[in-house]
Amino acid sequence: MADPLTFTKGHGTENDFVLVPDLDGALGLSAGRAAFLADRRAGVGGDGVIRVVPTELADEPAVREQADRARWFMDYRNADGSVAEMCGNGTRVFAAYLRREGLETGDAFTIATRTGARVVRADADGWAVDLGPWRLADPQTADRDGADALVHVGDGDPFSAISVDLGNPHTVVALPEDVDLGALDLGRAPLVRPAPPNGTNVELVRPIGPGHVAMRVHERGVGETRSCGTGACAAAVATSFWAGSLDTGSTWLVDVPGGRLTVRLLADHGVELAGPAVLVADGTVPAEVLPA
Repeated sequence: MADPLTFTKGHGTENDFVLVPDLDGALGLSAGRAAFLADRRAGVGGDGVIRVVPTELADEPAVREQADRARWFMDYRNADGSVAEMCGNGTRVFAAYLRREGLETGDAFTIATRTGARVVRADADGWAVDLGPWRLADPQTADRDGADALVHVGDGDPFSAISVDLGNPHTVVALPEDVDLGALDLGRAPLVRPAPPNGTNVELVRPIGPGHVAMRVHERGVGETRSCGTGACAAAVATSFWAGSLDTGSTWLVDVPGGRLTVRLLADHGVELAGPAVLVADGTVPAEVLPA
């Protein structure tokens, strides 16, 4: 009889994940198995699945090239089983798991991701991660306000939006003052035009005060989630851009339904995300119920 699959459940501001250790690289993780584990009715339940695997044993050559800097690869899958480039909240939960399991022992270390090696460090809020450089919309496709897309939420009029690349794609909307953030229907995916070739995460943002915004998000391959780390960074970058100031060192508080994240703008268009990471349960799934 095959061994059961071991997992840990964790979350960062209620953006939750199923972590699966694959310390010898023999397990692998198919799209069907990832989707099963993320299923909230038939599986364990989560916004995504993270396979914990040695970087040198990763499937992708570009990831294996990071092995000299990062011992462990965060192999991240969306809830539908599709492969994702990056997950900001996931990096913090991944870091908390590595240290709890003794796979990393310091207060700062490097992890491998599909967007490159990323440094994580223990922080007063839990963990902080340097997510690397961001990039705004192509100026040739944006209007004078930086908008390069229209976003339809429900049946109302479309909102102007700006694209922000953080290694994964985001489309950020600054809501008009007369629109209630909490009343918007994110039960179905917002329609983005022009349609991004690889899909996009959509952030709906409401300014609260200087350096402070509230946000809801519809994640590509998942649906509405309680939080999105890279989305919080995209919201801070876009709001800074609209305010006419992308000052290095500025700090933003981003309130999401699951809590609060801190975003710091770094030099050279870098951005750091900080917030909590909680490991809430450990368990096993019988082999006979797992998809092939």
